[in-house]
Amino acid sequence: MKKILYLCFAIGVLTGCSSEQPAESTIAEKPQETNLVQLTPVQMKNGGITTGKAEEKQIASVVLVNGTMEAPPQSMVSVSVPLGGYLKRTTLLPGMHLKKGQLMAELEDQAYIQLQQDYLTAKARLGYLSKEYSRQRELNQSKATSDKVYQQTQSEYQSQQVALKALAEKLRMVGINPNRLTENNLTRTLRLYSPIDGYVTKVNVNVGKYVVPTDVLFELVDPRDLHLMLTVFEKDLDKLEIGQQILAFRANQPEKKYPGKIIYIGKDVTHDRAVEVHCHLEKEDPALVPGMFMNAEIEVHSKKAYTLPEDAIVRYGNKQYVFAARDSGIFEMLEAQTGNSEHGFTALAPSQTISPENQTYVTHGAYTLLMKLKNKEEE
Repeated sequence: MKKILYLCFAIGVLTGCSSEQPAESTIAEKPQETNLVQLTPVQMKNGGITTGKAEEKQIASVVLVNGTMEAPPQSMVSVSVPLGGYLKRTTLLPGMHLKKGQLMAELEDQAYIQLQQDYLTAKARLGYLSKEYSRQRELNQSKATSDKVYQQTQSEYQSQQVALKALAEKLRMVGINPNRLTENNLTRTLRLYSPIDGYVTKVNVNVGKYVVPTDVLFELVDPRDLHLMLTVFEKDLDKLEIGQQILAFRANQPEKKYPGKIIYIGKDVTHDRAVEVHCHLEKEDPALVPGMFMNAEIEVHSKKAYTLPEDAIVRYGNKQYVFAARDSGIFEMLEAQTGNSEHGFTALAPSQTISPENQTYVTHGAYTLLMKLKNKEEE
């Protein structure tokens, strides 16, 4: 009886083992696609997944350079005084905007009064010499006076004319209109007016300071003609030409582009094997000031290519990939060969697995798919 029981138990164990073996074999033989990922409609919406075809665009290769904003010499003004004096009043501060003809400062000095006095005295004497010259000319014509007296009077009259004109120009230099100057409106004040529309960059004086003609009181800049001076290395110089388009941008605002073009290419190579390239920006911007650091992209070649948005291309390891749409909610990760990038799009090179003109790709949210795919592999 015991032998019969042991025999039944052994048969049962063997039968159970043989029934479980095919299941293990089935699991081992099931194929698994490690480059496929599937999302539900809800997951696609939450992940911001969008799809689309590759677009054919004109893509240019670019040279990335940097430089600074500069004002040409004709846009920078150093303000001085033609005659020394004490600074009586000024309200200027660096960064202040000025209109052409706006009052910048007032100065005082005895020399201003003396100059006006000299002009009025010379003007009065010229009036006397004019009458004396006319009288001596009439007397000389009737031989009532000698030629010597007439010539001497003529010389004094002409010399006084020159002296009066010279004093008038000196008055104009200090901002006084000689045609309006009389003995009733003498002034001890010299007023300085802005020669340009622009901004104050430096204030080098304070109230009460005595200044001389060699002192620079204020420095102004006209921002309407700022140039972008780029530093281009010698190896890229043969790719440039006058008229080439550029896109400039600030490091802290790369999304804000300033289009422009090359207007001059330097002919002198510096010690670090670079050349200065001057560019003109198409639009003015008060936010751009001389000395500001800028980056720029110079377009050097252009050709048509199928492109995808930069968000559609992901990097994993040392390779780049895109996700091609297969069935509903299923995407396949494919290795991609990329070309130049411009304005947020990257050229896609055809390959054995990539057919840019026929396939549908994930255009936004590719990194979401990459993370889900790699997390699935680790489970």
